[in-house]
Amino acid sequence: MQQFSFKNRIAFNYIVTTALLIFVVFAVIYSIVQLSVYSHINSDISIEVAHHLKEIGVSNDSFYLTHEDEWKEREHNTVDVNPVFIQFLSKNGKLIQKSPNLKKQNLIFNSQVVDNELFDTNLLDNKIRQIQVPIISQSKKVGYLLIAMSLEGASIVLLNLSEILIIAYPLILIILFLIARFIAGRSIKPISAIIATSNIITTDNLKSRIELPLKKDELHVLSKTINNLLDRIETAVEREKQFTSDASPELRTPLTVIKGTLEVLVRKPRSPEEYREKINFCVAEVDRLNHLADQLLLSARFENQKQSLKLDRLYLNGVILDVLSRYSNTIQAKEIQIITNFSQDFYIKTDNYLFSIIINNLISNALKYSNKNSKLTITVSKDINKIECSIVDSGIGIDSKDVEKVFNSFFRSDSTDHPEIKGTGLGLSIVKKLCALLAVDIHISSQKDIGTSVILSLQDEDLK
Repeated sequence: MQQFSFKNRIAFNYIVTTALLIFVVFAVIYSIVQLSVYSHINSDISIEVAHHLKEIGVSNDSFYLTHEDEWKEREHNTVDVNPVFIQFLSKNGKLIQKSPNLKKQNLIFNSQVVDNELFDTNLLDNKIRQIQVPIISQSKKVGYLLIAMSLEGASIVLLNLSEILIIAYPLILIILFLIARFIAGRSIKPISAIIATSNIITTDNLKSRIELPLKKDELHVLSKTINNLLDRIETAVEREKQFTSDASPELRTPLTVIKGTLEVLVRKPRSPEEYREKINFCVAEVDRLNHLADQLLLSARFENQKQSLKLDRLYLNGVILDVLSRYSNTIQAKEIQIITNFSQDFYIKTDNYLFSIIINNLISNALKYSNKNSKLTITVSKDINKIECSIVDSGIGIDSKDVEKVFNSFFRSDSTDHPEIKGTGLGLSIVKKLCALLAVDIHISSQKDIGTSVILSLQDEDLK
């Protein structure tokens, strides 16, 4: 069975609710009209009862009409739109007098009906409304006054009303369904735009966006949310394309160098020294390739910045000293003077492994780009609301136009001017991602041929 469309489901649900409401309204209208008609008839009967009781005289255990001749002449001898039928009975139920409009018919006394209570009955298969009023003399019933009025007019009114309501009910529902369907179609028009836009979006076309509805309702929020999602997807795809474009030559270069070196090596016999030199060169390139692969994996690992953190109490001074000892050979080879300014022992609450990578990459970069016989200063200080760790070198520095780009993957400022300095251009990119993950502010300032300063700022609330 084919399901309704979303538009038809909205219209159908609306109509079901409306149908119940209209049914209740129509039932109330019918009840009010019925109550009004019966109330009017009851009032007329009550007036007739009061009027005719005044024309009755009581003698001993019987009663009589005080002006019988006049009553016969005037009483219901004409054709009335809503005739009134009058009948007098003795206490034994014997007919004493009745209105001429009854002709050969009589009103039936119903002994099961309570006195003075209105009830519906029939006269010649026509519905009438009747009342049985006892005639009292000295606290004794001496007879009954029966008064009835025809319900034919009221029945016709109620019948016509019910027919009108029954015919109008489905027509109103059909019209309301069509209107609701039209309104629902206009209301969900942005959904059609969302579907159309989604169908034309591919990895090669991520520029399309959904036009936001003018009314800031739920569909506006949905459209805006999808557009934001498309923005994030486009950014991720562009980042992946850029990463692939940048990584491909970086991976091919060492492989090409190794392949070329080995091809040259096998062309003719070589001396042991030449073999050793070329093999060592290839090993160095393999190490470089291995380091590049490690950096790429590390960068990809923290790309989404949803790495689960293992927060522990970390001795900041110790981490810095451990990293410096790890690069002791480089420090001695370049005769770099290391200056550490720790005013006190600093402890922070962070992820030990990730924060160690940040310090390691920053000190590694500082040593790599420092000149021989230069100076590297590491200072840790505490301010009112934060702790700052600054790493300042006096190396080759970075051109001012390139400072903002140093966090981009594979970016290396003036790498052709210093071919002796090897690198992948991923170190600071990884540092930036980890700083964002650990809520650490990082700021880099540099001057070419003077040096570079890196400052890490950790908010006090993060250092519990």
